[in-house]
Amino acid sequence: MAPIFSFNMDFIFNPLVALDPNPQNPMLTVFFIGCLVSLFIVVLQKLLIDYDKMEAMQEQSKELQKELRAAQQSGDPKALAKVQKKQMEFLPQQTELMKMQFKPTIITMVPILLVFGGMYANHAISTLTIHIASAQHYLLLMPIWNMFWPMPDLTINFFGWYLLVSFTMSFVFRRMLGLKTM
Repeated sequence: MAPIFSFNMDFIFNPLVALDPNPQNPMLTVFFIGCLVSLFIVVLQKLLIDYDKMEAMQEQSKELQKELRAAQQSGDPKALAKVQKKQMEFLPQQTELMKMQFKPTIITMVPILLVFGGMYANHAISTLTIHIASAQHYLLLMPIWNMFWPMPDLTINFFGWYLLVSFTMSFVFRRMLGLKTM
């Protein structure tokens, strides 16, 4: 399967692979890359998102939804118009909330695509194979994953390993930096 994007970043990845205790199957290198990318994303989120403001806006949005449901159930057109007017006044804040949540995604998209493209183009990393037990195979939902990226039974490749590392480490870094999960 040919990649949509592939960048030769061997000047970065080859020294990392050379430091790996098993350069033929650089599991630690992909772990290190996953940790760095996760840390980068979590720190960027901490810097760009005002979580207190976001939580207050989400609470206000929930309250407006409750009021709207109550007005719809009552059948009172005046109450419904009043709630709809409140919603229209709240619309700019909802737009701001969406921008606040989306900004880190936009900023991190290019570096992440570069990292994935570089890992895919690097022969040592792209051929990474990790053998797993049959219980892990089903716990990790590998039968579903294999529909999209076929791998031999009871193995995961660099991308699967990267995803496991990045999701886990993102959770750890978010806790370390005191961020709430979204």
